[in-house]
Parts: sequence; C-alpha cells; structure tokens
Amino acid sequence: MKEIKRDVYLNKLINKKENGLIKIITGIRRCGKSYLLDPLYKNYLLENGVKEDHIIKLDLDERKNNKYLDPDVLDAYVRESIKDNEQYYLILDEIQKVNEFESVLNGFLHIRNLDVYVTGSNSKFLSSDIITEFRGRGDEIRVYPLTFSEFYSVFDGSKDEAWEQYIVYGGLPRILSFKTDIEKSDYLKNLFDKTYLADIIERNKVQRIDVLDAIVNILASSIGSLTNPNKLSNTFESNGYKDISINTLTLYINYLEDAFLIKKAQRYDVKGKKYIQTPYKFYFSDIGLRNCRLNFRQQEETHIMENIIFNELLYRGYNVDVGVVDIREGDAKKQVEIDFVCNQYNKKYYIQSALSLPTREKTIQEERPLMNIRDNFRKIIVVKDNMKSWISEEGILVVGIKEFLLNPNSLDI
Repeated sequence: MKEIKRDVYLNKLINKKENGLIKIITGIRRCGKSYLLDPLYKNYLLENGVKEDHIIKLDLDERKNNKYLDPDVLDAYVRESIKDNEQYYLILDEIQKVNEFESVLNGFLHIRNLDVYVTGSNSKFLSSDIITEFRGRGDEIRVYPLTFSEFYSVFDGSKDEAWEQYIVYGGLPRILSFKTDIEKSDYLKNLFDKTYLADIIERNKVQRIDVLDAIVNILASSIGSLTNPNKLSNTFESNGYKDISINTLTLYINYLEDAFLIKKAQRYDVKGKKYIQTPYKFYFSDIGLRNCRLNFRQQEETHIMENIIFNELLYRGYNVDVGVVDIREGDAKKQVEIDFVCNQYNKKYYIQSALSLPTREKTIQEERPLMNIRDNFRKIIVVKDNMKSWISEEGILVVGIKEFLLNPNSLDI
C-alpha cells in the first residue's frame, strides 16, 4: 500500500515542536496515531538534521519492552539515554500501558532538552478528559480517520469508485489493505465489538451491556436526526426496557463520546445567537463503523453525506453546530434547520447538504433557510452530483460533494 501523507497533522506536530508541552496524540483507535509519529514525524526529524540517537522511541506494546512498563525503569532509561545538551525527542507509543504514566510524563517536562510525544490506544487514554491529567501541560492533537481526500490519494481506482467504497467502509486506514467486501466488513465488525465496545465496557465497568448495544444501534440508525435523553428513553420503553433511567442512557452516551466513537452537534439559534440545549444530533467519527453496526443495511446517502461533511469540517478545524433559523409563513413563525454552521476564528459558513437540485423549485427549497440569514457570511449547498461549482441567482455557492472534499479551499471558491 502507498504511504498515506497526513500533512495536516504532520504540520501541526511541526508547529508544536519544542513548545515545552507534552504532545498528546488522541483519536479513535486504528485511525493512524502511531503511524503519524513513526514513520511520518520521525522521518521529518531525521530529514531535518536530527541524529537518530537523539530520537528515543519505545513501542510499549512490544513484549521486548515489557520492563519499561515499570515507571521507574522507564524514567531511568529515558534519562540515561540523554548523553549531551543537544535536543532530544521522546516518542512513546501505547503510553497507557505504563503504571502512573501521568507522573512519569510530568517529570520529563523538567528535562529542558527533551521534547515529548505520546500516543495510546485504550479507552483510558482515548478519553476526552486525558488532557486534564497534565494540568495544562499537555498539547492535544486530535487525529481523525482518513478524509475522502486522504483515502483517494492512495486508492487504486477512479474517483467515483473511491467514493462508492468510502461511503460504505469509511476511512480507517487498514480498510485500504483489504481486497474483498467480506474482509472489510469483518474487520470493521470485529473492531467495533472486540476493541471499541470492549474497551468502553472494561474502563467504565458497564453493567448493562445490552443497553449499551441498543444505544449504539439507535444512534447508528438515526445519524442526522434530532434526539435527546427523553426521546431515547421513550424508544427504550417501547422496546420493553422499563427499568432504564434517563441518567443511565445519558451516562452511556457520554462513554461513547469519550471514546471518540460519536460526536454531538448542538443546535444554534442563528438569529438569537444562542445555543439550544436540546434536542441535538449525533454523528459517527467513521461512517464505516456506523454502517457495519447496522450490517450495511441502512445506506441512505442523504444522512451518510451529512455525516461525512460534518467530519470533514471537524478535520479542517471548524467548530460545527446545527443551525436553526425562524422563517415567517403568513402570520406564523416556523423554525427551519441549517445543516451546519461552522466557525473558525473570524470565518463563518452556513452549509446545507442535498443529494441533488434537479429543479428550480428544489433549489429554492434548499436555499430558503439560508436566505433567511441576514449576515454576509458565505452560504453553501453541497450536492452529490458530479458537477462544477456554480453560484445561484441568490448568490449561494453550489458545489459537488467530491469537489467539496477534495479541494481544501472549497468553502471559498
């Protein structure tokens, strides 16, 4: 398989180099965190004049390195490896295997010529609260599964063939090494059950595994749909779960979020400039994992496209919400949704996702929520069609999904 260039993350590492903080690579398991550090970042260091013996690298999941799981042994090894006053770089993979790893890493921060990078793959390290363990001394880099652009860059086939594979099997890098649909689906199913869910159950001592399973299935079948704990509770009750509290459902959803399997999108009142606490939406961090959970049955492209656009915006560094705007119909007011409102510094974009705009009437229907926003930020409709981007009569950019995903500047065409 060709080398996957993950330049966005590599450049983040380069920009954070020697900043005095622990670089903590987080993200869902099997998304490429270890690969980012070695070979990609390690090769960058070597190519820029760092001596190989000034890069201290330990794969802590290898049996030969078991002795370094003792925090005192690891601490002594790293300190003894520093032979001079030149800059050293420490890369520790699977750091969570080390007992009391937080205190070990905090100790390394006192070594002035040591730059520290760590990653890990169990649910403790994947937890979104891991940064708090370092009391402001950690610098997080979130890694996502492959975007469509990254996937296509190494895919052996046409753009359309790559898209058909991506919307079914997603962007976990190892998917690209499998030849058959059976291999791909078996990989995703085993990974979901035996790795992701097993980690969540073990870490959080989950008692009602049946309830956790059911929540995953409900969320997978309703990506892009509004939900809240009360709605979920009613669904469970109608399916015979009479003893499950709203607190338990909320807790289990938090476990899934902490492990980066799902991400919540809150609703934002565009005119009122305030958040609406409930209901909200959930999207999966990888569409292949979502699809495998449903045995690849629910392949509605509208919601799949929406999930992929959401993940792409996160990858590009935007804060992403679901927009709500009031429109007037006669004497009545009606709330309509804008799929995504995304912000980055002083930039803001409003984005709708639509399979196609076959008629002028359909175009007007999709434009309507956007036309009720009274500011001058860019408004965009992303469609499935293979087409060149164009500007509608109302000044709204219409762009095909593949161009949107493959062009890093697609929001500003």
